[in-house]
Amino acid sequence: MSDALHLNNQLCFKLYTASRLVVRGYQPMLKELRITYPQYLVLMVLWQAHEEASLPLSLKALGDKLHLDSGTLTPLLKRMQQLELISRVRSEIDERQLKIDLTAGGLELKPKAESWRAKLREPLLCHEQQLRELASQLDDFIALLGE
Repeated sequence: MSDALHLNNQLCFKLYTASRLVVRGYQPMLKELRITYPQYLVLMVLWQAHEEASLPLSLKALGDKLHLDSGTLTPLLKRMQQLELISRVRSEIDERQLKIDLTAGGLELKPKAESWRAKLREPLLCHEQQLRELASQLDDFIALLGE
């Protein structure tokens, strides 16, 4: 009998389990910030764009960075706008384009997230080189899959 379909031989299962465990580690921070993990990912992209003075971002640019389509992003961004974390404005040049920007409320969460992230990383610091290598391997794997 082939073990090709044994659960522990499945890379997809290992990636899924690792992802769930990482997100679970973020739950106390997310609860305090009153956001979801996907909202946190959006905020990270926007915080970086703010640092680079490249805001607002188009919906397409945001989706490209997060590897998400507009159908997935739109309800997420609507909720973030209701929470007053972001603004969504139609481009004056092309009304089909939606521009996403941070609000003061979205910016206020950044120092809290930085503080939490430092706490989350502490127990893993002794494995920092291994984590960098894993991140690089995952980048290569994502590229291989065509993202």
